[in-house]
Amino acid sequence: MSDYLVIVESPAKAKTIERYLGKKYKVKASMGHVIDLPRSQTGVDVDNGFQPKYITIRGKGPVLKELKTAAKKAKKVYLAADPDREGEAIAWHLAHSLDVDTSSDCRVVFNEITKDAIKDSFKTPRAINMDLVDAQQARRILDRLVGYNISPILWKKVKKGLSAGRVQSVAVRLIIDRENEIKAFIPEEYWTIDGQFLKGTEQFNASFHSLINHEKHELKSEQDVESILREMKGNTFKVISVSKKERKRNPAPPFTTSSLQQEAARKLNFRAKKTMMLAQQLYEGIELGKEGIVGLITYMRTDSTRISEVAQKEAAEYITSEYGAQFLRNEPQKEKKQANTQDAHEAVRPSSTFRDPNSLKEFLSRDQLRLYKLIWERFLASQMAQAVMDTMSVDLQNGKAVFRATGSKVKFPGFMKLYVEGSDDQVDETNKMLPDLNEGDEVFKKDIEPKQHFTQPPPRYTEARLVKTLEELGIGRPSTYAPTLDTIQKRGYVALDNKRFVPTELGEIVHESMVEFFPEIVNAEFTAKLEQGLDNIEDGKLHWVQLIDEFYKEFKISLDKAEQEMQKVEIKDEPAGEDCENCGSPMVFKLGRYGKFMACSNFPECRNTKPIVKEIGVTCPTCKEGTIVERKSKKKRIFYGCSRYPECDFISWDKPLPRPCPKCDGLLVEKKLKKGVQVQCVSCDYKEEQQS
Repeated sequence: MSDYLVIVESPAKAKTIERYLGKKYKVKASMGHVIDLPRSQTGVDVDNGFQPKYITIRGKGPVLKELKTAAKKAKKVYLAADPDREGEAIAWHLAHSLDVDTSSDCRVVFNEITKDAIKDSFKTPRAINMDLVDAQQARRILDRLVGYNISPILWKKVKKGLSAGRVQSVAVRLIIDRENEIKAFIPEEYWTIDGQFLKGTEQFNASFHSLINHEKHELKSEQDVESILREMKGNTFKVISVSKKERKRNPAPPFTTSSLQQEAARKLNFRAKKTMMLAQQLYEGIELGKEGIVGLITYMRTDSTRISEVAQKEAAEYITSEYGAQFLRNEPQKEKKQANTQDAHEAVRPSSTFRDPNSLKEFLSRDQLRLYKLIWERFLASQMAQAVMDTMSVDLQNGKAVFRATGSKVKFPGFMKLYVEGSDDQVDETNKMLPDLNEGDEVFKKDIEPKQHFTQPPPRYTEARLVKTLEELGIGRPSTYAPTLDTIQKRGYVALDNKRFVPTELGEIVHESMVEFFPEIVNAEFTAKLEQGLDNIEDGKLHWVQLIDEFYKEFKISLDKAEQEMQKVEIKDEPAGEDCENCGSPMVFKLGRYGKFMACSNFPECRNTKPIVKEIGVTCPTCKEGTIVERKSKKKRIFYGCSRYPECDFISWDKPLPRPCPKCDGLLVEKKLKKGVQVQCVSCDYKEEQQS
């Protein structure tokens, strides 16, 4: 018989911890929550202080029975669920189910699954933190009150199977508001004048900046450009000012949950859900041969960039040994805390800096290794010295026109030797050097090229941009980002088009009803205020019932009004313009979970359905009979195939173009690159200039 029983959430974690603790400890997994609100009803008694009705989750009876049996045999039970609000709530539910005194030293928390961290945590067990439990309980009850009261109204008035939620409703609103901004956007014309110049044999670029003795001069029309060109005489420009500066660049801080999801999207092309799944695996432990199962990163749900002294010292030792003392940061970088940061535990970092990515290649899957490498490099770079850049700005004059050239070079790479943070609008400024220029020098104009441009609408949200915006607005918390993005897609409220969110017709219909009858639920400021209230509960500054009571008073008025006044929305079936090949009845467009599709109007007698085929105006290059249509794979990735499939099996991931290759008459396609697209021929080496 084991002296001590330790209960964690996952079997993988249980194996690792049991090995570290030794024979006196038996470690079992609860497999997440064992107790929760019932799925078949709201489960909240609004007339009795919002008391929740907790039940054993269906299917978890055998797990709970096994834990009870093990608890009776043990001298002491330790509850070691994850170190966050949800983990605290799981521990609290288990304590009540297993007759463990919640005020006893039964709760153990650790930020990383390493031998030292586990053993240290068992030296300082504590009581269950009821403020944390109450904060999680309040969130759960709030979400249940919103979801289980609004959803049935949407079922009756709009369509069965719909749902509403606090955070998801705001996320959908952000996407719809952005789409409306794009539709309302009116492009404005502007021009640039770019030039190529020579100093001796060295070529460099400069752009029109201003008229002499004037501030920067905007070019809004072709007439503006022509007036500037008239000011210029001949091909010689004089250098009228040279500014040389040294600029220091700080490394990015180590990852939070949000920044990890954003950077994994930019650099690894990972969805938020995938990033969190892989991070969970790295945290819970990976089999490393003779070492056994080892937790490779710290807890991945955090909003803090704080780093422990032990981790800082380890990083300093590694950096000094691998790169030299000059690459080590001299003083700690000041941590910038946002107002809504909980700072419950450290940043996401490797559990050991000395476990570098190359040493783990044989043990990790490709994607696990890529994510670990990203986390390892980001953390190590955050502990490295600033990069030093030599920058140079030069003004060239001809007549009254002033052109400006800028350049920079890396004087000392510092952290950039290892890692540079990604950006949605990345500009490489490290290899843009100018010739040695001094005031009074003359340079030769090689070419001048005026270009017409139009201002662009704001970009649609990618997953990374949306996570960043939600975080900035104080909406949701680290554990909610990935599930929220997943939910709004599963409900069919939004879809991804070229990795950017677009609202669906269903999403816009539901959103209109929400804005009219539940404006607070879709209001970002109101939702952020609720999040702050939950934080206040966690800090012991507010009782959870008070927060919910204040919310529910106004919410109940909105519910009653919606029940009585919300008009039933009839989503009419639009004729598709063709007949069903099975029964001859007209086909209609239906609105489903994943957008529109075609279905037989004779449903349910005939259940024929077809995807909506989008032709792109290109004849199939293989069979010469069919046309190329846009299709979607099972993973929702767009590809192009012949309309005569399966008779003709032509497919292409790249979009075919309706014009032939001018070199060989072959098929031209649009090849998507990291930044923009390029037209290429599939049969020869013909390529056109890349478009952004």
